[in-house]
Amino acid sequence: MGKGPGLYADIGKKARDLLYKDYQSDHKFTVTTYTSTGVALTSTGIKKGELFLADVSGQLKNKNKNITTDIKVDTNSNDDTPCMYCRDQSMILLYKLLTTITVDEPAPGLKTIFSFKVPDQRSGKVELQYQHEYAGVSTSLGLTANPIVNFSGVVGSNVVALGTDLSFDTATGNLTKYNAGLSYTNADLIASLTVNDKGDTLTASYYHTVKPLTSTAVGAELTRSFSSNENTLTIGTQHALDPLTTVKARLNNYGKVSALIQHEWRPKSLFTISGEVDTKAIEKSAKIGLALALKP
Repeated sequence: MGKGPGLYADIGKKARDLLYKDYQSDHKFTVTTYTSTGVALTSTGIKKGELFLADVSGQLKNKNKNITTDIKVDTNSNDDTPCMYCRDQSMILLYKLLTTITVDEPAPGLKTIFSFKVPDQRSGKVELQYQHEYAGVSTSLGLTANPIVNFSGVVGSNVVALGTDLSFDTATGNLTKYNAGLSYTNADLIASLTVNDKGDTLTASYYHTVKPLTSTAVGAELTRSFSSNENTLTIGTQHALDPLTTVKARLNNYGKVSALIQHEWRPKSLFTISGEVDTKAIEKSAKIGLALALKP
């Protein structure tokens, strides 16, 4: 099977990764170890101001490597439910267990993903992904009495692709999400146009490889919000100083300048330092982020 158009999430991904991936203002530390049975254990700690968040995850692949089980214990929660055991209701920490089972290619081009969270009984979800030379489809269904059904599909080729992303709430009978996207790719350029937020946001992105030998590339993203009548333009670049060190920088029309340097000081072990300065408020302190990922 030749390379196809991919999935809907791949539209504009190259530009997004160039402009936003690895930038952060927190302090993050990640360590991955492997047991004798082949289980990969990853511990992550993130310091956000005065708050420290941590999670531990494990990944196990079967002997044929087509079934992967991921289990993650997370202290970070987006749950707004008041906590009867928390003194400070503005800072709620709930432990959650997230389990994801991925079956890769039970049939050619097909992937099945089953996930659920504990103690959230409504979080169970099954997802099917299918990639073909001229199409890519992803559909998911919540395992509840009145589930939310998500569907995304892309048709085309590895040059031109057209896709849509929909969510339907069976409880209310309403479409909760409908997006659409168009992507064009050639040897050194990727351009995309997406309509998101139920038609309220229009985003155009551009990614261009300038010099492949040094991974030098430039990218831009222009977002138009019709409801707020605001435009956001972000431009960025990346360059490999050597095979182990990469620098990136970006600037948006609100005067925020960000930069990072990432060094692979040993195989698969990365050290990243990033910073952001608001040129329209120089009196404010710059945001500095640190990330250290260790793998044996």
